[in-house]
Amino acid sequence: MTDSEYTEVARRDERARNAELARNADIVQSPLPRTVVPVGIVDPVESARAELRAALAAIEVRGNFPRRIEKATARGVVRARAFAHRNPVGAGAAVVAAAATVGGLVWVIARAISR
Repeated sequence: MTDSEYTEVARRDERARNAELARNADIVQSPLPRTVVPVGIVDPVESARAELRAALAAIEVRGNFPRRIEKATARGVVRARAFAHRNPVGAGAAVVAAAATVGGLVWVIARAISR
């Protein structure tokens, strides 16, 4: 990968990060995570509301599988690009090995079905 190609990849990654930040701009930034109940609430009704908000936020964080998969995929892509930049030959070998594995798996399944 040439420097200009790497620069283009870095620009695309930066645009993707900025788009993710723009999607999350509606989330209010506070010193506490959304899943934590603030300390010092004395009103029992307000305390119950804060606990409910925290519980619902925790359920959303844990149960939002498409978002978790999207974030994990983005992390994997960044790691793969970094690996490919550091070790292009190793990345090429990994791609060939993955393609051979998928091809072998398809062949085994097709052979099992045909019998």
